[in-house]
Amino acid sequence: MEENTENFSGQSFDGQTFRDISLLRQDISKKEFSDCTFKNCDLKECKFSWSLFSDCTFSGCDLSNIKVDNSAFRGTVFESCKLLGVVFSVVNPSLLGWEFKKCRIELCNFSSLKMRQSVFRECTIKDTDFVNVDLTGSDFSRSDLQSSRFHKTVLEKADFSGAFNYYIDPSNNRMKQAKFSCPEVLALLAPFGIKIAD
Repeated sequence: MEENTENFSGQSFDGQTFRDISLLRQDISKKEFSDCTFKNCDLKECKFSWSLFSDCTFSGCDLSNIKVDNSAFRGTVFESCKLLGVVFSVVNPSLLGWEFKKCRIELCNFSSLKMRQSVFRECTIKDTDFVNVDLTGSDFSRSDLQSSRFHKTVLEKADFSGAFNYYIDPSNNRMKQAKFSCPEVLALLAPFGIKIAD
């Protein structure tokens, strides 16, 4: 993968494609990206603080341990990406809008964000915090949610169709009109210690 940092010498980028580049631990702070595509890029441990991503796509990228303090994501799509150890709870919450499709999301933190209508479709989401998050109308369909935490979370009208390995306590999360599939929906009874006869 090519080392290529000169591509980011400017402050704003519009409609550009960045492909097969390695930016390991680079500082890409205070940049504006509009309608840009990042494809098969190694962005591990990059610093994206105070940056704006508008209508951008990340495809097949490694974004593990990136720093996103006060970054803004609007209409941003992550597809088949690896996101490990990312603290998303510190992003700029205004006009937040993103989709994650077939991504590996592990040891991440989305706590205290208002991220209605977010998409986490066909993702592997492990050991990730969704504490005190507004996920109204969000889509977790066909995702593996092993050991991820939902507490005081708004899950009204959320779609968990085909999702599995989740542990969600209905007594401390708002779940009106949320959608679940059988037999996985029986996991909602786990917090109550109820045994289900065969």
